[in-house]
Amino acid sequence: MSQLIDSFGRKIEYLRLSVTDRCDLRCFYCIPKGFKGFTEPEDRISLDDYVRLVRLFSELGVSKVRMTGGEPLIRPDLPDMVRKIGALPKIDDLSLSTNATRLAQHAKVLRESGVSRVNVSLDTLNPDVFREITQGDLEPVLQGLQVAKTAGFRPIKINMVVMRDLNLHEVGDMVDYCLENRFTLRFIETMPVGEAGQKAKDRYVSLDEIKKSLEQRFEMEPAKMKGAGPAKYLKIIGQRLKIGFITPMSQHFCETCNRVRLSSEGTLYLCLGQSDKLELRPLIQQGLSDDEIKSAILEAIQNKPEKHEFNSNPSQVVRVMSMTGG
Repeated sequence: MSQLIDSFGRKIEYLRLSVTDRCDLRCFYCIPKGFKGFTEPEDRISLDDYVRLVRLFSELGVSKVRMTGGEPLIRPDLPDMVRKIGALPKIDDLSLSTNATRLAQHAKVLRESGVSRVNVSLDTLNPDVFREITQGDLEPVLQGLQVAKTAGFRPIKINMVVMRDLNLHEVGDMVDYCLENRFTLRFIETMPVGEAGQKAKDRYVSLDEIKKSLEQRFEMEPAKMKGAGPAKYLKIIGQRLKIGFITPMSQHFCETCNRVRLSSEGTLYLCLGQSDKLELRPLIQQGLSDDEIKSAILEAIQNKPEKHEFNSNPSQVVRVMSMTGG
């Protein structure tokens, strides 16, 4: 059967798998204040359905899977899911995105189950600013990162959403923290996804500003990093630290987009910044065969849009960020 190649010639080989839309933090740019519209258990696909769908995607050419949320570590059967997906013969890269609040408890078993790399959302090293952004406590996150390092995850990537008048002044501190711990650091521009993202857009910082400030402090050179994501990396000469820049607003990377997202209720989203989707759960419930579901996926991939419209139509995407899988 055909591979996943969209109408613009992009090969889709990376699946971001949202295992839950719920989270134990409330980052203001992700989940709107007071939001209660999370999916209910009866609306989600089962663990076996997840594994089946990932297998079908792998048979169509997907080789990289990232488990995301919401917060994936709140799902109690996550280790079982990791083991089953990691055992699929065509999946050669299984990674996890987390806020790390529960990483200390789960790092060892996840590493043993097949997760090799973790990305941790961490926007600040200041407990008060952390509480302002997330309504949570910083210390469990820092502890989780240390346990993950001991457990042998390589690399550990820190994702920092840079926001003016909030954490922009902490860029240097985060660089020092990642230098000390041999973490990879990635800066991310705010995106106007959903109501929460719209409210954060006034804090937007172009990462070109960050890059220029770092070049005044360090001598840097282009670098490469294992992974299938959109970051462009620089390496501090004479140091191990690599710094990534994810620029969906100032320099979009749509022409090289190689990924789609599967939500916890079985919806395939073709673009983070558009509404194009395929509902897979009803196809499973109807008893469609593997080949019939693969045909539906192949047809849907042809509807993957050329690019997002965050700049020209920033209010287009109204769904909550945690529903999509980051």
